[in-house]
Amino acid sequence: MDGEARPGTVGVPLPGVELRLVEEDGSPVTSYDGETVGEIQVRGPNLFTEYLNRPDATAAAFTADGWFRTGDMAVRDADGPVRIVGRKATDLIKSGGYKIGAGEIENALLEHPGVREAAVTGEPDADLGERIVAWVVPADPQSPPGLEELAGHVAGRLAPHKRPRVLHHLDALPRNDMGKIMKRAL
Repeated sequence: MDGEARPGTVGVPLPGVELRLVEEDGSPVTSYDGETVGEIQVRGPNLFTEYLNRPDATAAAFTADGWFRTGDMAVRDADGPVRIVGRKATDLIKSGGYKIGAGEIENALLEHPGVREAAVTGEPDADLGERIVAWVVPADPQSPPGLEELAGHVAGRLAPHKRPRVLHHLDALPRNDMGKIMKRAL
């Protein structure tokens, strides 16, 4: 992405690259307000055209009109910069009628001095659809921050509905051989 650097964003699309955010039903997000989450779709002459010998994968990855489904969830500011908030498959939490990216909550948790590592997932909730669950490795295992403290910390940085409702303290987050957090193991 190109344009003026803004902390927390990946910028604006490069010249010649079209970018849009879409709802689950494929309709374009119409409100670029920095809060409305949608999947990033891109198209342009620089994009690959198909997966080699994999027509099924190509059909799943592209819309009928040529947009590539990235699987990245993002918000976009009114003046154009895009902020990625997670992956569609593992980082989108639907809670209380909101679509929430786990990545922005993880970043807020990591700003707390009592948090060394953090991961966020959703779990089923009868009232909310999903509730936000924080998995935290405390900076000081003898004095870990509590749910109320961390929920208040997150609500002070993000919209209040993005605060965790459940907290688990761990000695370490499960990681794969590449060092990526394995959220499905949480």
